[in-house]
Amino acid sequence: MTALLGLLLLGLLFATAGPLLLARARWAEREPVLALLVWQCLVVAVLLCCLLSLLLALSAALPEVRTLLFHGAPRGVEAAYGLAGGEGWGRLCAVLLALGGLRTALSLTREIRAARAQRGRRQRELADRAPELPAGAGDQPARRERLVVLENVRPEAWSLPGSQSRLVVTTGALSRLTDNELAALLSHERGHVRARHHWLAQGAQALAAGFPGVGVFSAFRDQVGELVELAADDRAARRHGRVTTAHAMVEINTGRGVFNGCPGEPAPGQLAQAPRRVDRLLAGEPRLPVAARLRFTLLALAAPALVLLLAAAPGLSALR
Repeated sequence: MTALLGLLLLGLLFATAGPLLLARARWAEREPVLALLVWQCLVVAVLLCCLLSLLLALSAALPEVRTLLFHGAPRGVEAAYGLAGGEGWGRLCAVLLALGGLRTALSLTREIRAARAQRGRRQRELADRAPELPAGAGDQPARRERLVVLENVRPEAWSLPGSQSRLVVTTGALSRLTDNELAALLSHERGHVRARHHWLAQGAQALAAGFPGVGVFSAFRDQVGELVELAADDRAARRHGRVTTAHAMVEINTGRGVFNGCPGEPAPGQLAQAPRRVDRLLAGEPRLPVAARLRFTLLALAAPALVLLLAAAPGLSALR
């Protein structure tokens, strides 16, 4: 049972200490893509702890599962895990972990269905407001990504991911933004689509809903919402300049109550982050050195590797 308890304690350590350390990491805003990788590795490590703990708990509770799990293993490996005689603890751990896994699976299913339904509604709205040209009309080649222009005096732009992704911009944005600013804005939205940020957001939301009392998953959901915007900002800034991207962000949010002194309704959610994102772009802090990025990457990958090593440690020690 040592491996089972070790995995549970390691998962608890990752789930509590990990978010605290990342919350204090000042480099995250300078390297949002790297920060997303670190968060994903941390979450994967926690999930691996839960999954491997469930497997060992089932093996302790059910001899049939234990026989199947260690079928063909060298002599002494099964005994090294000390699962025999732990039926009571095994059943309790297995039930708790299985309930958590079931809640996560249900939450992920709900998120995927809700996202698909929302995309379907927005696709139908776009089709009503900006219908497709008949086949053969125009001379534009077929593309997986299409630009849709909507008649609206309010400057807006967003992306609609999917197999037929859309970049949507209003006539208000076309009249307010310069060509370079519009290109930066579309590059930002294109970054969301091509990096599949919607998949990451759905997974983070599902974990937070499946484990409402676990801080690492709620922190992961919140950080994903912020970091994907910073990553898309950086993509646009690399191609069109930081000042141009920042100015486009200011123009597109004019009148929404985002910046001080702007009339309009209060800025909810991600809109409230716009002033900080603009300041970040204008500050233009340099990226971390290559050595530092490599070090953080290796540390992030070490978290799930440590979980696997801990799970395999009793078996490896028995082979000596």
